[in-house]
Amino acid sequence: MSTLVLTLITGVGLGALYFLVASGLSLIYGLMHVLNFAHGAFLTLSAFIGFMVAQALGTESWGSFLLSVLVGAGVGAAFATLTELVLIRPLYERHIEQVLVTVGLSFAAVALFEGIWGTDPIHIGGPPWLTQTTEVLGARIPNTYWVLMIAAVLVLAALVLFLQKTRYGMIIRAGVENRSMVTALGIDVRRSFTLVFAIGGAAAGIGGVLAMHYSTFVSAHLGQTLLIFAFIVTVVGGLGSLTGAAVASVLVAVLQQFANFYLGGTGDFIVVILLAVVLLVRPTGLLGRKA
Repeated sequence: MSTLVLTLITGVGLGALYFLVASGLSLIYGLMHVLNFAHGAFLTLSAFIGFMVAQALGTESWGSFLLSVLVGAGVGAAFATLTELVLIRPLYERHIEQVLVTVGLSFAAVALFEGIWGTDPIHIGGPPWLTQTTEVLGARIPNTYWVLMIAAVLVLAALVLFLQKTRYGMIIRAGVENRSMVTALGIDVRRSFTLVFAIGGAAAGIGGVLAMHYSTFVSAHLGQTLLIFAFIVTVVGGLGSLTGAAVASVLVAVLQQFANFYLGGTGDFIVVILLAVVLLVRPTGLLGRKA
């Protein structure tokens, strides 16, 4: 029983991490139809800067931990905004060029990070509580997973409230449906789209700092590794569906954890099989809409 509980809860926690990374991807594609392959670079840079902030203030302090998360969100938002202004804005409605330029940026970013911080993983520390466990029904759950789950719920709630309840959220949704009409009303849709990129980058930044604590290290390839699963989650959930990304994150991670434990470490293979089945049976994803 304790093994089942441990596998299930750690799967949900891992799914929370996948959602933090995938939410920005899903948001950007759903509202702007941009497949951003540089999303992992936002995550990695945020993790490195967050690591430097925590190191400067003392890694065992909760204050430094929370500040590193906030700084990571800010760095991710700034990097994403710069990317949208310089590289993406001239290429709207030119999807092949968008893919090429974001793929190129991702490779260039990894090389830059290796040049600055080296090619070897840097092991990090954090508040002692994160390295401890909490007992649930006989299973001892690492506390890092609780932090991931709380962060994912807060990010999801913030994104939904922003899109549904704020003026800019309404402008963004209207601009996606009919850009020319919104522009005719005198509203600068481009500014709203830049804001979408910034929000997606901030979510990636939060995910980057928390992924660093989950993995207990940071490296130039941290974002690239998680980006693979983020794309799987985004496709399975439905391109552009934030709710779909949340559901698929938990489904993919729980399936992965159970397969790793009960089927001899075949979690990644099972996830790829799930992706293939979804693409064959329901190409729009679990909660995606037909174009």
